[in-house]
Amino acid sequence: MALPALHGRFLEEVLPRIERDERIVAVAAAGSIANGRPDEHSDVDLVLAVEDDRFDSVLPERIDLVRSWTPLVAAFTGEHVGEPRLIIAVVGPPLLHVDFKFVRVSDVGDRVDGLRVLWERDGRLSAVLAGRPPRPPQLDLQWIEDRFWVWVHYAATKLARGELFEVVGFLAFLRETVLGPLTGHREGRLLQGVRRFEALDPERAEAMRATVCGYDRDEAGRALLACVDLYLRWSAASGLPFDRNRDAQALAVAFLENAVGREDDGAR
Repeated sequence: MALPALHGRFLEEVLPRIERDERIVAVAAAGSIANGRPDEHSDVDLVLAVEDDRFDSVLPERIDLVRSWTPLVAAFTGEHVGEPRLIIAVVGPPLLHVDFKFVRVSDVGDRVDGLRVLWERDGRLSAVLAGRPPRPPQLDLQWIEDRFWVWVHYAATKLARGELFEVVGFLAFLRETVLGPLTGHREGRLLQGVRRFEALDPERAEAMRATVCGYDRDEAGRALLACVDLYLRWSAASGLPFDRNRDAQALAVAFLENAVGREDDGAR
């Protein structure tokens, strides 16, 4: 697989340095490199398999280790995404975003996406991956339906109050949590919000433009109505079993339409 020049140079330089630490037994790539779709803007997502009995000694050294392997511009740990084993870093210059995820060898099989082995000391990583295929999360449309109309009502109250920053932010949340995953399910892809949405589904990306607004009450109201419309159409076309809460739908949509109507009245 051809890598962008910057990514290829980085891996050529960093892998031999990682190999010198006998506590690390393998390095694999996740994300776009593993999936065969890297471009010049891609992150480098690395998974470092550590000897089980050495993991506790490696964990507190993670940032210092990264600094010893590559010129480190900035880095922090990944507790905010529920992954304290992760180091999120920018290296360079030239600047490159690299995620270093440190895992025990025995835990490396617990993954949602494929891995591409870049280097290994003894073949254990390949053996673990061969015996434990990835288990990507499945879209739980009932989970979304049970929440969606509450979310619509919440956004409508913010619109009615004139809290447009709240509405603009909530529209992004609905795209990430609802509309993007619905399309990811249809395409059989990992559910990753709206990542690569424009390239992977141009038709739906064009339709989703209607959910984007500026700091404008009228635009925000139309964008919320567009979110509702797309959710109804895309969920119905998903092929997934779920029970539509039609009472909640009717009440929430009526409330939203009333809020949009009050907005229109105020604009006249």
